[in-house]
Amino acid sequence: MSDNILSVIPTDPHWQPGPEAADRTAAVVAELIPGLTDGFADVQVSWHDAIMIVDCGANLERIGCPRCAGSVDPNWWTELLETRGDTGLSTLLTQVPCCGAELSIDTLDYEWPCGFARFEIAIWNPGRDWFTGEELTTLTAALGRPVRQVMAHI
Repeated sequence: MSDNILSVIPTDPHWQPGPEAADRTAAVVAELIPGLTDGFADVQVSWHDAIMIVDCGANLERIGCPRCAGSVDPNWWTELLETRGDTGLSTLLTQVPCCGAELSIDTLDYEWPCGFARFEIAIWNPGRDWFTGEELTTLTAALGRPVRQVMAHI
């Protein structure tokens, strides 16, 4: 069986909220996800010591390089996930295989958004598509910092 995960993360990958802001934002998420009340969806709130990759799973179609406009080898991305995905990233800087430039991996062009964060609210099987712009504004206000979303299919 496959799962969908809709994640809300701060746009600043280094930032973490305090418990009150996290609880407030999780409460807003609960209001926006109808499946939570019937037990079909599940919300997980996570803090991490290092920056974690919040990828889109099987939704990823392409990764582009902002420096050379070339495609980044998907095998390179898979290896990055396997070697650093569980323990987190001490830095976002890496050398991309397409042109050898040293870039922050959060500046790569992902077709289906991916993100990087030390804080995440993950909604498993939300039973809905993306949050709307208005909903993201509400989540931003609750968290106290700008947020973005990632939709994974695993």
